[in-house]
Amino acid sequence: MTEYEYSADGYSLKYRLGPEGVCITGWRGQGWMALIPERIDDLPVTAIDRKAFLSSKKLREIRLPLTLRSIGDWAFAYCNNLERITLPVECGNIGKALFLDCGHLDCVEGIRQDEAARERVREAWPPETGRLLAAGLIQMEAYYLLEPSAVGNADWLRKWDARLQAVLDAEDQEGYSRQVLCGEEDYGSTDLEAFLQAKRQKKVRLAMLRLLCDEGLGGGLRKKLEGYLKAHTKGCESEESWQVVLEEGEIRPEYVKLFLELGCVTRDNIEAMIYQTREDQPQLRASFLRYRQERLDQVDFFAGLSL
Repeated sequence: MTEYEYSADGYSLKYRLGPEGVCITGWRGQGWMALIPERIDDLPVTAIDRKAFLSSKKLREIRLPLTLRSIGDWAFAYCNNLERITLPVECGNIGKALFLDCGHLDCVEGIRQDEAARERVREAWPPETGRLLAAGLIQMEAYYLLEPSAVGNADWLRKWDARLQAVLDAEDQEGYSRQVLCGEEDYGSTDLEAFLQAKRQKKVRLAMLRLLCDEGLGGGLRKKLEGYLKAHTKGCESEESWQVVLEEGEIRPEYVKLFLELGCVTRDNIEAMIYQTREDQPQLRASFLRYRQERLDQVDFFAGLSL
């Protein structure tokens, strides 16, 4: 079948013509964003072919058009730096493993036509739900959550939470034997302690995300997530909650706020936390210094008055 090429600012698309419109078969460019038009040759863009964006390592964002109705298998696989993608709700035919090895995917934005003004686009779900969807696909490998028409509804959230509970309940060592068999060539390390730390840090990030995006979150699961974070703070047998805050708190202040609100910082561990912050983490250090002054020192002050 004949392939054509569409050129835009900084990139080009390969495509072919089908009975329902244009099918994108390939992308080539040096930029960090791919903006797929709604129409090419005055025909609607209705499909993304299998492997169309495979291994497009420079892409950080992809914006798909409202006209899209199907996406083929592995369409965006191995786009290692992809962080955000815009997906139309009306796209009902979705292939398998679309985001295989897209470890940096942070948000899947849903869009739909604004019925009150046909020329405008509006969000189909809020950004926090888009982050839940991305985490469900990448961190929890729950590919069944990629059902655009259902994302964010009560049943979808129950499925998300059920998968999260399964991830939390799984033994930290689960999957290690497979990593050893595959070896360093595939995973970079076969060190057991590093594997266990990475597994617990993944659980921490998922717990934090769900607590921050807490629509429909039941009290039992909330308590379990909070307990997990507090059980892995500084001074515990394992400190993955603190490690995640230390590594990412400067760029994710919401992690720090949650960490403080849950009582993960105490008189017994705050000095060690402040000591571990680096010079390139001024906001993180300031948060802990302020917390010590406003919360912990204040308690000591009133305790002294009682004497």
